[in-house]
Amino acid sequence: MATLLDILARELGRPRAVSPQVVNHLQESHGIDRDAVGAFLINELPKREEFEVDLVLSPLFTPTLQDQAVFAELLGAESIPVAQWPALVQQLVARPTCAKLVTDDDHTHSVPLRDVTIERFVNRLRLNGTIPDSLLALIATLPAGSDRPLLKAVARRAIWEHAGRRQIFADYLKSVDQSNAYRTDDVIGLLKLAETYEPTGTGDLLAQIPHWLQVLRQEINESAKPFFNERVEELHGGGRDQRRQNNSRTSLKVNEQEFLQRLLRILSG
Repeated sequence: MATLLDILARELGRPRAVSPQVVNHLQESHGIDRDAVGAFLINELPKREEFEVDLVLSPLFTPTLQDQAVFAELLGAESIPVAQWPALVQQLVARPTCAKLVTDDDHTHSVPLRDVTIERFVNRLRLNGTIPDSLLALIATLPAGSDRPLLKAVARRAIWEHAGRRQIFADYLKSVDQSNAYRTDDVIGLLKLAETYEPTGTGDLLAQIPHWLQVLRQEINESAKPFFNERVEELHGGGRDQRRQNNSRTSLKVNEQEFLQRLLRILSG
């Protein structure tokens, strides 16, 4: 079985596309042309101060929930104390661990990772998290296609350390198991909702959802109001109307409304 250190090295070393955010930062802060990004990463970045390296690479090495899921599946309820993290970082630096950064021209550039980047990745994986046996048991009852690694990553987040909020997640898992209503995007939505609003328990969350739905309905209705005549539309730019550019934001609000409606049904039983 691969060790935690091996999997950390593997995940840090998997190919990563150099994102537009990184390219824009290099252009604005270092005057680097798009065609010269690869050369900068290989020849210049290793010479820079740690804070500069972090500014360049942080968008690529800040773990996502999917990154956390890899380690949540490995660790389950096991917790890696914070005191052990510096040793992990130093072992990864000593290997050395190299990033594979893919630029727009599809060239892959191998860049040795320094402490600051590895620390960022390791420190944000929730390695010190755990999962109560009760939640692990509920996750195990869900169908195999329920993305259990991601569920474990969600379950290891600090927000559920509060007993009342942990009960929200437990109530949700019980209900989706019974109603076969599991959706990965809803689990992520529930996590974001809990981390943003910090409800004290299931009852508190259920009491707030109708108000949120009312606000969303109003915002959706207002964004959908048509012009009352063609002349007004023309004055607002016709086909260039800003309202039409806001359609994507309206779609997001509609999706959020549908999510809250599903959550209300599920948690209400």
